[in-house]
Amino acid sequence: MQLKKICVLGGSGFVGSAVVAKLDAAGYKVTVLTRRRESAKHLFLLPNVSVVECNVLDYHALNAVLRGADAVINLIGILHQSSRLSFNTVHHQLPAQLAKICADLGIKRLIQMSSLRADEHAPSQYLRSKAAGEAALNALHDKINITIFKPSIIFGRGDKFTNLFATLIKLLPVVLLAKPNAKFQPIWVEDVASCFLNSLENTKTYGQTYELAGPKVYTFRELLQQIMRVLAVKRSIIGLNNTLSYGQALMMEFLPVKLMSRDNIKSMEVDSVSQYPLPAVLAVEPSALEAVLPEYLVDRTARGAYDRFRSAAAR
Repeated sequence: MQLKKICVLGGSGFVGSAVVAKLDAAGYKVTVLTRRRESAKHLFLLPNVSVVECNVLDYHALNAVLRGADAVINLIGILHQSSRLSFNTVHHQLPAQLAKICADLGIKRLIQMSSLRADEHAPSQYLRSKAAGEAALNALHDKINITIFKPSIIFGRGDKFTNLFATLIKLLPVVLLAKPNAKFQPIWVEDVASCFLNSLENTKTYGQTYELAGPKVYTFRELLQQIMRVLAVKRSIIGLNNTLSYGQALMMEFLPVKLMSRDNIKSMEVDSVSQYPLPAVLAVEPSALEAVLPEYLVDRTARGAYDRFRSAAAR
């Protein structure tokens, strides 16, 4: 295969690191754009990867660094707004600017990470901004071969979901859980990365939007219970009603590190599940959450005990 130059925005993050590793292993020449080069030092040893500092919100800086690329992958997203970055800036304006630059530079391939249940009428700013970004890209479908992926929550080593709740479960005797009946269909980060890789040069995926979801649907409560099983600990879960869920999120917005926001609660008002299996064209069979969690949530000793427990339960 002739090496092709792929530029990845958000390539140093949780999902980006998995995508970049697969691109590197496949022989692509990858340029990772990051605000701080030091944050991508875990990618320095990959032979086909270079890391470039760039403010991707700066039109001229982004235009300059994208020159010569054959394809662009945008994985940048935020879960919480701040005084510095808004959902609209990151999820709408950036993809719109990126698409314009690709069209101007003659870059014909662009893959975008959106979110499952993104919609212009969605209850949260997060989901509405993701939908606006999709619309901005699709407006240039006649000039760029675009593929959009819309995943449910993504789990794996280094994620900010299962690992966060595993930590909270270890620390707290009781878990006060907002929106305990909200539904998710988690998908493994390695499966997501494979979808990006397999679609890159597959012309059948051009102009398509795909929902990415794992093989099983869980309520929020069931997800925490699954994490507890892996950790071999028991904690009481007290589900909060809508009013208390919003009240808890409001208090958390004042913490130095945001764990939850009212907009997150609004996102959970729509179930993050898909009606469709992963399409055959992506050539990915999604892995089960139960099979992957023990690989990174517990140490070897605890993992052995968990495996024995599962074997006994199966009998």
